[in-house]
Amino acid sequence: MRVICDFHIHSKYSRAVSKQMNLDTIADWAKWKGIDVVGTGDFTHPKWIQEIKEKLTEDGTGILKLKGKNNQKFLLTSEISSIYKQGDKCRKIHTLVFAPDIKTVEKINSALSKIGNIYSDGRPILGLPVKDLSKLVWDINEDCLIIPAHAWTPWFSIFGSKSGFDTIEECFGELSNRIYAIETGLSSDPEMNWRLSNLDRITLISNSDAHSGPNLGREANVFEMNENKITYNEIADIIKTKDVKRFPYTIEFFPEEGKYHYDGHANCKLVVNPFEEKYPDDRCPLCRRPMTIGVVNRVEKLADRSEAKRLAGFPDSRHLVPLREIIANAFEVGVTSKKVNALYFELVEKFGSEFKILLDLDQDFLRKNLPPRIAQGIINVKNNNLTIDPGYDGIFGKVHVFKDEGLRNKVQSTLF
Repeated sequence: MRVICDFHIHSKYSRAVSKQMNLDTIADWAKWKGIDVVGTGDFTHPKWIQEIKEKLTEDGTGILKLKGKNNQKFLLTSEISSIYKQGDKCRKIHTLVFAPDIKTVEKINSALSKIGNIYSDGRPILGLPVKDLSKLVWDINEDCLIIPAHAWTPWFSIFGSKSGFDTIEECFGELSNRIYAIETGLSSDPEMNWRLSNLDRITLISNSDAHSGPNLGREANVFEMNENKITYNEIADIIKTKDVKRFPYTIEFFPEEGKYHYDGHANCKLVVNPFEEKYPDDRCPLCRRPMTIGVVNRVEKLADRSEAKRLAGFPDSRHLVPLREIIANAFEVGVTSKKVNALYFELVEKFGSEFKILLDLDQDFLRKNLPPRIAQGIINVKNNNLTIDPGYDGIFGKVHVFKDEGLRNKVQSTLF
């Protein structure tokens, strides 16, 4: 059975996150989206883990369930920010930690509280090298997973242009063989990562990094599992082995929509396609300040393959545009408008979930059963018949589901 998992989210205790991101709200949106297992996020925050202990139940499987509502399944996850100096360079790396039980989480939190302030943010900032963080976690429980988060984001990631490394080995040293996966992030997709042969052994996972309910599931992982036998250990084993029979594909943003895809400088509204434009010292030609080097440029620098190469037996990817964005495009209104929300919930209630609509309904069914403009928008996405103004320097890209339909192919051919 298909099991959709979104492991990386944030709670109301993280900065710049909706105050509505409590366990009930997360469970509701997971149901509407069609997410079977969702990460708790932020388990390092003392108040959040207390809420987790009060509202979720453990049964020994490593999968927690929400009490008295829809039995939404959760898996204990958190993101930790490490800022430290290595090799005469300031490193800023975000890391995902998966834990199999609350007892392990409490030991991790106790250890981290002696190193830094874990109350200040759901994503604590620690002056602890990622390698040392990993050793600390594994000394507590070797079944924990350590996964570099949004691996290509310029400012806070393992491969980031501003403060990252060029290889996993440079970051983790002798512990590198225990790093089984990276999170590709919104501004890259598996196709871009397939261009690096040194990632061939690595499982590429995708998560939403949601800061609000509606953003859950904008990226996710699709596993094949027995619905009644979902366990932490099986999920961990799937991630470690990337067995395509159990991990057929990830659900992806179109990477151009990510807010760090292209180079650029937001203050000057300068967007730079690195394949077409070069500027001395990577400085903005308008103000001479440094541009933010985007993900596509960074991938090109580290890649050793000219084209994306998916190895046989490795998970595939499916690119989607969230349903609310398609509806907003259809009516040319804002994605948070009442009209969008009303129609979104009407469709989800009628057909079961957002992923049911986007992944499972064929074109004939869509045309017969959905408003024509919405149906055509979903079909355009399925057929890769859309255009995107690429994101840059913290500005999300803008999707056009109905406009300039030939431009997307031009952008894609330029990138790969």
